[in-house]
Amino acid sequence: MEDIFKSWLVETPIAHRGLHDKNIPENSLSAFSKAVEKGYAIELDVQLIADGTVVVFHDKSLSRMTGNDGYLKFLNKDDLKILKLKNSKEHIPTLQEVLDLVNGKTPILIEIKNEAKVGKLEQSLIDILKNYNGEYAVESFNPFSLQYVKNHAPSILRGQLSGSFKGEKLAWIKKFLLKRMTFNKSVSEPNFIAYEKECLPNRFVKKYKHIPLLAWTVRSKEDYMKVVKHCDNIIFENFIPEI
Repeated sequence: MEDIFKSWLVETPIAHRGLHDKNIPENSLSAFSKAVEKGYAIELDVQLIADGTVVVFHDKSLSRMTGNDGYLKFLNKDDLKILKLKNSKEHIPTLQEVLDLVNGKTPILIEIKNEAKVGKLEQSLIDILKNYNGEYAVESFNPFSLQYVKNHAPSILRGQLSGSFKGEKLAWIKKFLLKRMTFNKSVSEPNFIAYEKECLPNRFVKKYKHIPLLAWTVRSKEDYMKVVKHCDNIIFENFIPEI
């Protein structure tokens, strides 16, 4: 494996959910096209819907991004183009649509959104990525999702996401363990860490100096200047970092 400290994960700023703005919705094909055009790597979220299709969408609920009631997990593929993202003409894309669009022109960082049983989403993702020739890595807050990838596709770079978990509906013991990345050595064995910027620096990441640290989500140049000395790269939105 290449020296990860010399890879795109360190050298190329990563656009959070694509390069979106008030006119271009997050996690849309237009947001990803703009990131490709500007030369940024792309961060995106994947989930499974009812028929097993892997789609690119962040929330469980449809309301914030589509204005519709209901939940993503109950959709089928035929429903995706009916729902429009934030009053735009953009639809909820499948992961395959995004890969076909990007086509290796910029790296992709894929967040696995899975709080349920591990296996189906992770294997579907692995199967899709087998046929993709571009650069990519996966990340997740769930160390057991990363463990599945480690066991079934060890060549895929894995990143452990973490942070304060403030406001998350999790038992205190889960927050305690996940914030400290307790499962890094025994379960996920990540190749890099992506940690909430407000929590940097901290003693939990300092013991992992041998692997890259990404800061999420950096939303201004002021935030960037505060965090840049503590991390190797940023996941950003709402401003344009220098490349």
